[in-house]
Amino acid sequence: MDTPATRHTAVNTHTRFAEVKGRRIAYRDIGQGLPIILCLRFRGVLDSWDPAFLDALAVNHRVITFDYSGLGQSTGKPSYLRVNMAQDAVDLADALGLEQFIIGGWSLGGIAAQVVARLHPERILKNILIGTTPPGKVRVGPKPVFYERALKPVNDLDDETVLFFHPESQKSRAAAVASHNRIAARTTDVSPAIPIDTVLKLLDESKGEDIFVDDNGYRDFLKTTHIPALVISGDHEIVFPVENWFDVVPETKSVHLLVLPQMGHGPQHEAPQICADLITSFIKNG
Repeated sequence: MDTPATRHTAVNTHTRFAEVKGRRIAYRDIGQGLPIILCLRFRGVLDSWDPAFLDALAVNHRVITFDYSGLGQSTGKPSYLRVNMAQDAVDLADALGLEQFIIGGWSLGGIAAQVVARLHPERILKNILIGTTPPGKVRVGPKPVFYERALKPVNDLDDETVLFFHPESQKSRAAAVASHNRIAARTTDVSPAIPIDTVLKLLDESKGEDIFVDDNGYRDFLKTTHIPALVISGDHEIVFPVENWFDVVPETKSVHLLVLPQMGHGPQHEAPQICADLITSFIKNG
């Protein structure tokens, strides 16, 4: 068992590699307990997660994060097609010998997580969805400021504040600085940022799709499945407005929606301990 001096944390744990179907999936693995595989956001890599959130979650669970194929430290062909991102998570679970696991995701990763649950329901214990969208047509789309900031060649702290926090709140701006500094604390074995040319190419390849087009019964599955799902969203969500969940949740059997006030697209970075506590309680009791 790890001692306090040797305990693996999100900042000091080594990146590992799973050889799967001719490619290497880079992943990190901390904590013990029921395994949680977390799927990344748009333009995200292993080092896009706030270490405080991962460490708080790893107190009670085995937390596994990874780079999608061809991005960050992973090899293979990169893709933002949701089925391909979901397959990365499933292939990693297979490589780690996980027959059943909790699937989770942030933003774009929340879409991938829902696809995993739809295609492999027998393997999913629970579904954790952060700052993401339900399947199918939605009433409220992303705010224009999201595209203005998210497609800049390089995002700085001010961009992060606008994209993931609530820039009109002094408390939220302070939380953005704190989260940025926690992420920056890891200085070795860091996954490289995704070049903007690659981002634009991936977007171009998937431009024929709606954000989460319902072409495989995803929405009906969400409404009828008994797999417990926890949706965590900020009330200042500029990418996937939380109002769209209001249209879906009342028709479901097992989706639980939590809206956190004065928070944006990254509530788990603004309030890492609170979000980890909510997820832990949901996994235990949901």
